[in-house]
Amino acid sequence: MTKTKKMENQELSTEDKILLAASKVFTEKGFSGTRTRDIADEAGINLALLNYYFRSKEKLFDQVMKVKIVLLFGQILPIITNEKTTLEEKIDLASQKYFEILSKNPNLPLFVISEIQKKNSDVKSLLPIEKILKNSVIIKQIKERKPEINPFHLLFNFLSMTIFPFVARPIISGFDLMNDQEFHEFVKDRKTLIPIWIKAMINS
Repeated sequence: MTKTKKMENQELSTEDKILLAASKVFTEKGFSGTRTRDIADEAGINLALLNYYFRSKEKLFDQVMKVKIVLLFGQILPIITNEKTTLEEKIDLASQKYFEILSKNPNLPLFVISEIQKKNSDVKSLLPIEKILKNSVIIKQIKERKPEINPFHLLFNFLSMTIFPFVARPIISGFDLMNDQEFHEFVKDRKTLIPIWIKAMINS
């Protein structure tokens, strides 16, 4: 750990240190492969102190998952519910935001998807996306523009185009399809291309 990171870590509360450590360890090892002692060691505290703040690994994991899901989906919600922007502007802004998030957190989509599947988590309790999304401005705008199709086709096309390269990165690396620099350039290209493709679908 660098001197700067040590200073930053010292400024964090104990609870924040635990959550930061838990996020790192859970992302690397998954829920099943993580022990609370691993998290305590990563946070630089003893196990008793960790148990004082979080009574179980499950409760700590739920806290981490909530943060991860909000990071993956929550930051997009203000964009797609904004009444002042056009549909095209929403697509541009959502694309920029997603690639900004995923470039900094490339393991985020795979972690969230795999852990939800493994633990059969109640995602709705963590972030009630369906309540917000079904009556959102972007859904209304898509229906007005393309009344003949289900608007979720376009939304899922956007999500899959954006997220899948990061989910598939272990395969891309495993088969030597791209090195890190080539993947970075590939993602950079998609940041520009995906809004063009989605707008073409809307305006076809």
